[in-house]
Amino acid sequence: MTTTTPASQPQRLLDRLTPVLDELAALLDAIGTEHDDAPTPCHEYRVRDLRQHVVGWLTSFADGFDSADGTCSDADAVVVDGNGAAQVRERAVRIRAAVAGGALERPVVIGGAGLPGEVALGMMLGEYQVHGWDLARATGRTWDADDEGLEMSIALFEQMLTPEMRGEGRSFGEAVPVPADAPALDRLVGLTGRDPAWSAN
Repeated sequence: MTTTTPASQPQRLLDRLTPVLDELAALLDAIGTEHDDAPTPCHEYRVRDLRQHVVGWLTSFADGFDSADGTCSDADAVVVDGNGAAQVRERAVRIRAAVAGGALERPVVIGGAGLPGEVALGMMLGEYQVHGWDLARATGRTWDADDEGLEMSIALFEQMLTPEMRGEGRSFGEAVPVPADAPALDRLVGLTGRDPAWSAN
């Protein structure tokens, strides 16, 4: 009889993050510059701004996981190369390699504050599930994410998104009510202040 050992929570997060980043890269490959000025469900961003945001922050996290002291680089200083897809793929490879090399044993330092590596992985998973949906909706494309990863992000964000983090000028809008039996993706985007029915038209 063969038995298998359940994957650790960090490994589960990494295994869910990898296909999300693969899909994000494919989506960026499909988005041309004709969409740059299109609005997105992330109201303060147009498509070009959101492309910069996702590539910049993924670079920042990759640099943090890669560095000896866990310090993230400045996301705003990152220059997007073309559509950014190659950068997303390269950062994804670096993150997996860094985690395999023990990066989760030290905090990731963002803005001077240390964050457990496992929490950083969870934040990235939720961030790129939602921003991938943002970009897909803004450009009339579909976005797929597996339910296990979505439920993991919902559980994290339900704990993390305090009232102080929501509202005008803050990182997240007020939660949009979504039925409890709605698809997991709808529940996640609603939790992060987006209307699941949002359309650019």
